[in-house]
Amino acid sequence: MRRKLKSKRLLAPEPKYQSVKVAKLINYIMEQGHKEIARGVVYGALADLAQATKKEALEAFEGALQNAGPLMEIKTRRVGGANYQIPHEVQPDRRLALALRWLIEAARSKKGKTIRERLATELLAAYKNEGEVIKKRENVHKMAEANRAFAHFARVSTKPKIIKL
Repeated sequence: MRRKLKSKRLLAPEPKYQSVKVAKLINYIMEQGHKEIARGVVYGALADLAQATKKEALEAFEGALQNAGPLMEIKTRRVGGANYQIPHEVQPDRRLALALRWLIEAARSKKGKTIRERLATELLAAYKNEGEVIKKRENVHKMAEANRAFAHFARVSTKPKIIKL
């Protein structure tokens, strides 16, 4: 018998922008429970982004997330003794999580500036459809496109067929 599915936790929107997505970004940036430091980093990066794009900070942030999130990804599935990379559409929650994770990963990989400046740079690059995060998204899309021939395995039923005699 299968276990009961866990219910998703609802995250409260953060106070300044009243956005759940910004709250998630703050939680991803946070290390060792230092939420105020993470909040300062994110607010500063969003202010820098707003100044660079000449738009509202939240609007520019949403645009960057929209550009950074993948639409398709591949999942490995074993069929008849062989492993196939099967392309799947990405669910909105996972798309947001991947976009945030990739943005932070790209910002942390850079050297020389403060994390606030690096995060702002990555957000701006994603907003303009360029940069490390966009390259990563394009690679994921290329892999999904290359394995499109195996898409029919995503719809194959795993139930054994009962043959009546």
